[in-house]
Amino acid sequence: MAAYLYDRLVTDREYIQRVRQQRPSALLPVIAAASARWHDNMWWSSPFRKYTPWALADIARVSLAYGNEYRGDGNCTENDLLNMLAAYASLTDPMIRDHGSPESFSSWFLRVSGEQLTFQESGLKDLTRTAALFEQTTPARTPTCLVDGWAEDLLGCSLSDYVGVTQLLHVSAQCNEGRFDPAWLDQPQMTQVCSVIPGDTIRRVTERHFVTGQGAFKSENADRRLSRDPHLRRFEYNPLRGRPFLSGFGPGYLAPSSHLVVPKGSPLGLYYMGVSHFGNTFAQELGDLFEQYIGRQLRCLPDAEVHSEIIYWDERRSVDWIVVFSDLILLVEVKSTRPTQQLRLGVLDRTNAALRQIRHAFKQVETTAALITGKDPKFRHIPTDRPVQGLVVTMEPFHTANAPFQKEMQPHTETPVTICSATELEHLVTLQDISASELLTERMSNPITRTYSLTTALTGKNLGRNTILDAAWDSYPWKRHTHHRRGTPADPQSS
Repeated sequence: MAAYLYDRLVTDREYIQRVRQQRPSALLPVIAAASARWHDNMWWSSPFRKYTPWALADIARVSLAYGNEYRGDGNCTENDLLNMLAAYASLTDPMIRDHGSPESFSSWFLRVSGEQLTFQESGLKDLTRTAALFEQTTPARTPTCLVDGWAEDLLGCSLSDYVGVTQLLHVSAQCNEGRFDPAWLDQPQMTQVCSVIPGDTIRRVTERHFVTGQGAFKSENADRRLSRDPHLRRFEYNPLRGRPFLSGFGPGYLAPSSHLVVPKGSPLGLYYMGVSHFGNTFAQELGDLFEQYIGRQLRCLPDAEVHSEIIYWDERRSVDWIVVFSDLILLVEVKSTRPTQQLRLGVLDRTNAALRQIRHAFKQVETTAALITGKDPKFRHIPTDRPVQGLVVTMEPFHTANAPFQKEMQPHTETPVTICSATELEHLVTLQDISASELLTERMSNPITRTYSLTTALTGKNLGRNTILDAAWDSYPWKRHTHHRRGTPADPQSS
């Protein structure tokens, strides 16, 4: 069988040559159909579990970057694709070259988590957070960038319509073997859809933000490379993340990786577009919004008192939020940081910008804890008779951040600290069968479980509805127009 074609390691060169045996015009539609068929986490049920979204996305990338129309006979079968997937699964890695040293193992862990776990996040939950963050959270500081009209300037439509287009493209790709054809909007059965979001808006937003051609793809793929090590090529940035649809491959547009459509409407997708368009001011103001958004989530805790940051000596500031439970003080520092491409390549060093931000968060937690236990006058309203923990909340997941090899990169603190993502916090505040403080205490008391992600501790727990996300989801076009909901994405909190 093709899945077991390789009983040895495969070099990147051999793998690329295997993909190049097929013309892009023949191979890419087969990849797109497979991606649509094995959508979300259904790839677990795919033949030999080889149809992973990260493998399909990379085969598409290789075909676009290195393939040509003078190879093969123009026929590409499912077995041809399975052969390529088998080759991908057997690719060698620098860890093997470096004989499995502790440093190479740590780097491998970073690469694999960046390659695979990003595809296993709930994209629809990220999509829901977009409205909750950008439209339903009040900033603490007066913005100069995120003011009225910013979305129309950046996106060419309202934020709600942009997310609505993202949802429409996502469903279209899954239901039509990876395709969306703007010509469909002229069909009579699409009249109701275009009454919710005008057809001209759908066409314009799709072309402006979601579509690229093979030539532009090749250029960006080459320009964004950070390393020339062939072992690392597959972990580099894939331009399909920025523009998941292709022109020039049959009717309308083709999405070789339908998994990459929804992230375009997430806060991370908007972050990259916003910084490119508005500059660093967008990032700074988004960071302020994210801090307030986390405060909104913390206030959903039914058994806690939430205090905002405290200003003390010489205008210094404590952690962003102090959460007081009857049995725990939780010091929450918010960082709108995200894993950098260097981290996704397995580079773990103290000069990394993302790691610097997290190190600063650890120091903030430790300083605030000392001020509380030292009974500083500015903190007199915070109890001193209970344990203290720190929680560093990041906008995007750092999947292995609590693992020992990453903890070694952080400053030592007397106060135990957990790093979690916004998604994990959104789940934590909805616990029904146990208090969040009890769960955190139990997790931290075990030297093994505290090195895992917070998701592990939440697995199997009874989680309720997150009312903030519910309100955001209800604001989107297809939810507002309930008679048009058939065929639109399901409720992300029930998935």
